Amino acid sequence: MTINGTSVRTSSDGVWQGENPLNYAFPLLILQTTLVLFTSRFLAILLKPLRQPKVVAEIVGGILLGPSALGRNKDFLHVFFPAWSTPILESAASIGLLFFLFLVGLELDLTAIRQSGKKAFSIALAGMSVPFIFAAALSLLLHKAVNGEERVSIGQYILFLGVALSITAFPVLARILAELKLLTTQVGQTAMAAAAFNDLAAWILLALAVAVASNGSSEAHKNPLISIWVLISGVAFVAFMLILVRPLMNWLARQCSPEHDFVIDEGYICLTLSGVMLSGFMTDLIGIHAIFGAFIFGLTIPKGEFAAKLIKRIEDFVAGLLLPLYFASSGLKTDVTKIRGVEAWGL
Repeated sequence: MTINGTSVRTSSDGVWQGENPLNYAFPLLILQTTLVLFTSRFLAILLKPLRQPKVVAEIVGGILLGPSALGRNKDFLHVFFPAWSTPILESAASIGLLFFLFLVGLELDLTAIRQSGKKAFSIALAGMSVPFIFAAALSLLLHKAVNGEERVSIGQYILFLGVALSITAFPVLARILAELKLLTTQVGQTAMAAAAFNDLAAWILLALAVAVASNGSSEAHKNPLISIWVLISGVAFVAFMLILVRPLMNWLARQCSPEHDFVIDEGYICLTLSGVMLSGFMTDLIGIHAIFGAFIFGLTIPKGEFAAKLIKRIEDFVAGLLLPLYFASSGLKTDVTKIRGVEAWGL
């Protein structure tokens, strides 16, 4: 069977039909998930005495399975992590990340976030501007160390490097705070609010960077005003969610009470989970990562019995099975053997 973009099938007819299940998307995804979970859990046990969070074990596990270690054997990489399977694995991982950020928003208290708004904004501003300035100064020294630097202007390089080094890894921060039981504390609430501001600004700057760096023929793709539209759309989305969707979710949560039967509760929960997907799609549509939409949607749901039911239904499945795939996929894309020389390691 030839594997290409148009001939990938979901499942095989089995080895008795002379087929290799690893040439098919679903059985390969099952094996990849098993490898990632086994490796990350084993590393988590080894790193536990060092008090390292599970996310570190998951990223390191991905690096070990990727081209930096086991993946240096091309046969291993071709069999277990072929190039055509990458979008499938990352899509499954992204679903897990989407629902994890929804759970994070679900556990955060919007009132506490509003009270810490100025403090969180100040932290986010300092947390982005200071690293951005240092990154801009550093990029002047490291520009020549990058292969193909002649194809990238110094302005574009400063913008991309500044954004890359000044953003907060929102999912990583959320995972660490959740694991340390700090997510619902005042420190955790402020940190997540600051990270949310940081993440929104990062996607706006990234849209600007892509617009500036674009070499396409379409003027629309080269228009720096795209970042302004991303900002306006993002603010409008947040306003829509808090002004219109939040009261609707308050009403829905009141309906999900002990006097209503199981079927109605199931219907409301399914409707809410569909809202997570739709919110993610909407923010992806406007140029902000889908996890931002899921996070904001989680903030619109009132704390109480309905929120507790949602957490109980999906938390273990998301955090235990799907989320490790996301962090491991970051490691799978990392090839440390490409980093050569002092300047490259400094970069």
